[in-house]
Amino acid sequence: MILLTGGAGYIGSHIAVVLLDAGLDVVAVDNLSNSNSASLERIRAICGRSVIFRHADIRNEEAIYQILRAHDVTAVIHLAGLKAVGESTAQPITYYDNNVVGTMRLVSAMTRASVKTLVFSSSATVYGTPAYLPLDEKHPVAPINPYGRTKYFIEEILKDLHESDKDWRIAILRYFNPVGAHESGLIGEDPLDVPNNLLPIVAQVAIGRRPKVHVWGNDYDTPDGTGIRDFIHVVDLASGHLSALSQLRQPGLLTVNLGTGSGSSVMDVIQTFKEVSGRPVPYVIDQRRVGDVATCYADPTLAKNLLGWTSTRSLTQMCADHWHFQMKNPNGYRGA
Repeated sequence: MILLTGGAGYIGSHIAVVLLDAGLDVVAVDNLSNSNSASLERIRAICGRSVIFRHADIRNEEAIYQILRAHDVTAVIHLAGLKAVGESTAQPITYYDNNVVGTMRLVSAMTRASVKTLVFSSSATVYGTPAYLPLDEKHPVAPINPYGRTKYFIEEILKDLHESDKDWRIAILRYFNPVGAHESGLIGEDPLDVPNNLLPIVAQVAIGRRPKVHVWGNDYDTPDGTGIRDFIHVVDLASGHLSALSQLRQPGLLTVNLGTGSGSSVMDVIQTFKEVSGRPVPYVIDQRRVGDVATCYADPTLAKNLLGWTSTRSLTQMCADHWHFQMKNPNGYRGA
């Protein structure tokens, strides 16, 4: 049995599908603070079987311990956490409490239950401003916002944990920019509030829920002046977790980027989305946001060599799958 924290969320629900399709059993834990349990209900329609759902917060160590014991959990994939960069700057203590303290209590519960296999959802934000590109795992780590620092601190805690007890099997996965949705259109990204990520905003503009996309700066040193990011299809990202889990058959600690190795600009995304949706996507150019970098994309070589994993889906596929989800769920899970 695999325990999946944050299992009702955008990435968590897609990982659940990948795990179930691989024949594994899954218990999903989520406090539903930024997710909807409807995503878990739809997994059965995709996979033909369900995940077990437990409504709990990772900061509740005793609750997590009881879940680990009750379901004979053998490994944990840990995604639960707050993830908005801007919000983290306004509410840093909330982020440290939820992300760092929550992880410490999760790991403490795992230790008590003798579960020592962990795949951790980290982020490319730990790198901060790129000193060189593409970003490989040897790039200096220097996060520039509280969200990125929570991921960095957790990485350091996990390294210390492994150093103190070599029986631990830990994979730290540094995500780049997950987008897209399951090809069925049944699960996808459905922010409860104003979206923080580009593609949900573009999709909501295309379907008429929002008037326009705000493009934050068009004077970067890039081909079209807008920022470039490494967008990765969420299903490719999810499969990387299964690959990491398979690699943890022996004790050890590994840190790996999950990205495509190429970047797309904001305008690339808008134009591609217009083409796949057949809808207009009006936008306005605004001033740059503080902290945004011009270009950021991964070197995914280590993931290929170590995990045997590589991304396969194009930006066109990412936009098409997201649009399919948006069309089937014009108001998200709440409108279903």
